[in-house]
Amino acid sequence: MQCLIIAAGQGSRLAHRFPLKPLAPVVGTPLIERIMALAAGQGIREFVVIGGYRCPELEHFVRDVAARRELSATVIDNPEWRRENGYSVLAARHVIRGDFVMLMSDHLFDGRLLGAAMAFTVGGNQVWLAVDYRVTDHPHVDLDDVTKVLVREGHIVDIGKRLAEYNAFDTGIFRCTPALFAALEESMSRGDGSLSGGIRVLAEKGDALALDSGGRFWIDVDDERAFALAENLCADAPPRS
Repeated sequence: MQCLIIAAGQGSRLAHRFPLKPLAPVVGTPLIERIMALAAGQGIREFVVIGGYRCPELEHFVRDVAARRELSATVIDNPEWRRENGYSVLAARHVIRGDFVMLMSDHLFDGRLLGAAMAFTVGGNQVWLAVDYRVTDHPHVDLDDVTKVLVREGHIVDIGKRLAEYNAFDTGIFRCTPALFAALEESMSRGDGSLSGGIRVLAEKGDALALDSGGRFWIDVDDERAFALAENLCADAPPRS
């Protein structure tokens, strides 16, 4: 199974410390290497990484990680990286061969959560998103920035950062079919180029489903507070090979 990692953005809230956020070291290991190691620990050997901001540096590092860890990695430069994140996902369309998992370059997680997502058999045009139902006093979530999800009977009804009604959080771990690409194109035709827009298109058709994270660890490393939390939480959890 291929693993798509979105790593195109600038990461402006940490830019004063780490010019290229995917290379920011968490307990000595750069974020994207930690993510590749977690995925490799679940049996994934082939990676597609979407870069944009300072892509040549990212590509050099990812190729080095792949060589050291005996993995396969393709880095795609998305020239539209300043636009919404759906454009970065769509940039991988020509190299994704079938069902795949999709991760964010700044989301760390318990590898068992990815393993659970990989174990699901997706049918037809479905996409599964691992969601966290702990929406009250979550220890790691920035409520102003997290992507919120409304789930009913296992189906995603709505998703976005500004939802007024929600009962789950988006963990950034997806189990996808190529139908996601067509959904993104449809969303873009409506004026919404975000990944959430593509998921909403699938939700309208009943093809966006929620996988309960079971309270397993995940964190979006998006600002100073989250970075400090990640350092503390990962101090005793070295990246797996």
